[in-house]
Amino acid sequence: MATTKKREAISYTHEIEHMCPILKGAYHGPAPIPQEGKWTQAKEIKDISGLTHGCGTCAPQQGACKLTLNIKNGIIEEALVETVGCSGMTHSAAMAAEILPGKTILEALNTDLVCDAINVAMRELFLQIVYGRSQTAFSEGGLPIGAGLEDLGKGLVSMVGTQYGSKKKGARYLQLTEGYVTRMALDKQNQIIGYEFVNLGKVMDVIKKGEDPKKAIADNTKTYGRFKKEDGAVKYVDPRKE
Repeated sequence: MATTKKREAISYTHEIEHMCPILKGAYHGPAPIPQEGKWTQAKEIKDISGLTHGCGTCAPQQGACKLTLNIKNGIIEEALVETVGCSGMTHSAAMAAEILPGKTILEALNTDLVCDAINVAMRELFLQIVYGRSQTAFSEGGLPIGAGLEDLGKGLVSMVGTQYGSKKKGARYLQLTEGYVTRMALDKQNQIIGYEFVNLGKVMDVIKKGEDPKKAIADNTKTYGRFKKEDGAVKYVDPRKE
């Protein structure tokens, strides 16, 4: 059976002990903050609710983390951890996804989440939500558990953009929100005017259902911009090889 820890007696300095007591005036409590469509006076951790995001980097800034938490009555009910850059951070993210749900936001703030970037993201998120700056501050009832996962879209894949450019050879589009870039279209001046991409999330969804991989890729390959020859494209390049 859990025992209640006794509070240690507060000690006062000699100067304070000899001062006469003066009563303070009316106490109105903390300023109310917007939370899930209501104005609440947050006095304890259990008074905090909302869905919000936080971003952080590690000290050498080798990688970054975007953290999304859905908090109800001070408890983290849902966590989405998205990382970019550092390979080791993906393993830290896996652990954070196990560690965070079920903790209060105060516990999470003081939990070592292994990766500095994830720790910083947790700190930034904590500041937002306790100051009433959550995404659901003015949404009545907030968002249901599972809303964080819906941020990823139908393919349940993070929206990551990867582009590379050099002065000598110009730009290469490698991956955009739409998907993995397979070809770029160039005009007569060798300027990028469009690209072809594969939505890997959708490809994997249909392959798991038994679809032939080649057909799955073909069905989920799309283009953006002036990709066709009739639209001005005179050359196509593989951004990873050419």
